[in-house]
Formats: sequence, structure tokens, C-alpha cells
Amino acid sequence: MADPKPRVALIGCGLISLYHLRAWRAVGADVVAVCDLEGDKAKARAAEFGIGRVYTKATDMFADGGFDIVDIAASVDAHAPMARLAADSGVHVMVQKPMCATVAEARQLVDDIGDRVRFMVHENYRFRPHYMTVRRWIDEGRIGKVRHAAISCRGSGLCEREGTVPFLIERQPYLKGFQRNLVFETMIHHLDVLRCLVGSLHVVAARLGRLAKDLPGEDTAAILMEGPNGLIATADGSLCAPGYPQLHGDRLEVIGTAGTIIMDLNRVYIVGRETETVEEVDLLGRYQECFDTAMRAFVDGLRTGQPFETDRLDNIQTLELMESVYRAAGAEVAA
Repeated sequence: MADPKPRVALIGCGLISLYHLRAWRAVGADVVAVCDLEGDKAKARAAEFGIGRVYTKATDMFADGGFDIVDIAASVDAHAPMARLAADSGVHVMVQKPMCATVAEARQLVDDIGDRVRFMVHENYRFRPHYMTVRRWIDEGRIGKVRHAAISCRGSGLCEREGTVPFLIERQPYLKGFQRNLVFETMIHHLDVLRCLVGSLHVVAARLGRLAKDLPGEDTAAILMEGPNGLIATADGSLCAPGYPQLHGDRLEVIGTAGTIIMDLNRVYIVGRETETVEEVDLLGRYQECFDTAMRAFVDGLRTGQPFETDRLDNIQTLELMESVYRAAGAEVAA
């Protein structure tokens, strides 16, 4: 990309689009158009960020052109058709996770687009500041060679609330129709983080549970995985955990040959050296950072030609890990 100020179009103006638009502004990009099937949402985001072009049909937006990048932050069913439309128009693609609903669909999409345009998946958890601290400490050799990892998430967002729907259903109504919920929608992030920290993994066993009322998808999960050289990793979570915040928090433990890192919500430290090593992260105050980092990596990759860390081929490996959880738990996975 020779243009020092990339021109971006955004598809999908829901909750997460706020952070995407802030990030594009932070990296110096010019968002020239927004699109959403619900015109009022698109108009509201356009007014908020001073964006001149508003669409309800992506075909019209691509026909008018005038942008180098499309940021697809719409629902998962829209990811593949919008990415194909972008590739046909010669526009580089950033798509919100998960790339597609199934591995088979993702592989077909990657094959269809090929190398016609650059293609990155917006998998931002590995760029969150507390996880970045863990990554940095591992890279610095503070705990030696990694031998075991355990990650968990806990939240009360699907607990019953008297007189109204659970918090996460109010916030994300589409979850009411998800046959696959916790692992597909949330813990896919945690699986990606584990891959990033310890390398390739495969699922040995998994169990899924449904504790919330009247929801088809799982809200509780326990996953056992193996990695290189006998490494064992576990991931477990629940969104029906009374007493925890409505938006889930995470805990991570990484055991190495020379030490153990613990990330407990916003605190990161080395066991036995808490006083000298502890770092605390303002998770709410720094929430925007992972979006800024992802967009900056995308723009830098376009300018330099270097591979994206969360390239579509890398993300297929995360999708494969996610899908194998459902297989291990005995849940049907579409071909």
C-alpha cells in the first residue's frame, strides 16, 4: 500500500463496531463508508465518527468503491459472502472472528480468495495487554521452557435475573439462537491464546454443559489438550457462575522449567516472586488497546508485505481446535 492513509469501509455497525472505528482512527486510517442492514445503526455510527457514506447494501458500497480495506464486523453468516465480494473488488479483508461457522466453510473461503487480496482475521485476545505481558515474559525466558498451561474463564452473564433476561442475552440477543455458544463464541479466544503461547495443540477430551434456562447452546465447558513434547493444556469456562462479573474474567497459569506465571484477572506475576514481579492491568481502561494493536498490525502488514500474525491460515488452526472440542464432546459438527 503506497497510500500513507488507508481508506476503510466498515460492514456491521453493532456493539463491537465502536471499538473497530476507534482503532482505525487511532492508526491514522480514513473510514470513508459504513454499512449495516439496519440503516439507523449505520447512520448513528456515521454521525458519531463523521463518516460521509452510509449504506444498507454492501453491493452498493462496493459498486461506489473508493476504499482499500473492508472491515467485516457483521454476524458470522455474513463473513464469507462479504469477504468474497471484497476479493472480487480487489479490496483487502479484515474479518471479525470466527472467520466462518465451520472449518469446511473457512477452507473453501480461503481457497476462493487465494492471494488476490490480503486477508486477516480479527482475533484480538492474544493482543490484550495482560496476555501480552504473559507472552513477553515467556519470550524473555523468565520461566524457561513451557511444560503446562491452564486457562479458565468465569462470568455470571447467563445467570437468571429477576424480571428480565440474562445480561449477555440483553447485550447480545443473537445468542438466543446459537446452537454452539461458549466454545464457539467466547472460548475460541482462549484456545487461540493457548495456541499462541504453547504451539500446536490437539483435543484429547471435552465435556459441555447447559446450565442456563431456555438456551440451546452450551454455557459450561471443560477441555483437555496435548501439545509438543508431552505438554498438557486445559481450558474450562462457565458463563453461569454466580458472584463473578457479568462480563467474564480470565485466569491463566503457565508452568515452565524455571518458574510459573499466573495471570489472575488483571494481575500477572511469577509464583514465589509476587512482590518483585507483579504487574496490574487496568482492563477496562485499556480494553481498546487490543483493537488498536490488531488494526495497526493489519496496516503494517499491508505496507511491508509481512505475514499477519492472525492470518487466515493461522486462524483455520484455531477453528480446527474449536471444532474438535465439539467432536470430542459428542456434539454434531457440520461438514
